[in-house]
Amino acid sequence: MLDFKLLKNFVTVARTGSISVAAMQAGRTQSALSMQMQRLADQVGQDLLQRTGAGVRLTAAGERMLAHAEQLIARHDDVLADIGGRTPKGTVSLGCPEDYSIAFLPELLKGFCATYPNVEFRMVCAPTTKLHPLLQRRQIDMALVSKSDPNHGSVLRKEDFVWVAATPDADIPTDDVVTLALSAPTTLDHRAACDAMELGNRRYRIAFASNSLAGLIAIARSGHAISVLTRTAVPPDLHVVTRGLPTLPTIGIALEVADAQPSVTVKLLGDHIRAVLPHVR
Repeated sequence: MLDFKLLKNFVTVARTGSISVAAMQAGRTQSALSMQMQRLADQVGQDLLQRTGAGVRLTAAGERMLAHAEQLIARHDDVLADIGGRTPKGTVSLGCPEDYSIAFLPELLKGFCATYPNVEFRMVCAPTTKLHPLLQRRQIDMALVSKSDPNHGSVLRKEDFVWVAATPDADIPTDDVVTLALSAPTTLDHRAACDAMELGNRRYRIAFASNSLAGLIAIARSGHAISVLTRTAVPPDLHVVTRGLPTLPTIGIALEVADAQPSVTVKLLGDHIRAVLPHVR
């Protein structure tokens, strides 16, 4: 018989990719959790984890085991909620870019956490390019991701990219070299800024590139560079620049779910986000 405690801890190890991190989340010692993982491997007769320099990764058998474990745990929680008439509980993990977490999460989570206090919520902040692999490996349950096409059928909300600076709106001479602070080159805002500058035949230089929203905002506040943010994420002490710079595009925000048959808690959070996100101001 498979032990549900072992299965739940195995899912935590698989999602974190680390025995030590999973041990902290499970409230067990690292050695005790390692023994549990070995016991689960013995039960199924296959090695499930392979140690690497950075932690652990799933073997081919481990990948299959993770899919089964997640389904078993989800169905277990669904049965208790349905037959027992209990308030849904379990764990749900959401990923999103950092600017979305600042702009939208307080409003999104306030109502959900009040309605479902027994659901444990976990958050992962990362750019869309890093969230997609986490979804594919089912290391997170769902993610708010950016779409370059704002009219894509899955889009829940549209957001404008805007130029932001420390000083109020002012004309920027067309022969000036514009100093920019942007996210990493693989992100939509970085590409949108560079494409807009090149299409507008504007000279520019990138003085700072980082996925840290706090770092971008700090550089913009210093007056050393102009940055690009979604309009909803602009702090009140920064100013949107609308003159002297090329127009930036509009993007879409969509919710993507890792499992085609998500658990009750994942479905509840997904439904809540779909209902609330379009109306957050």
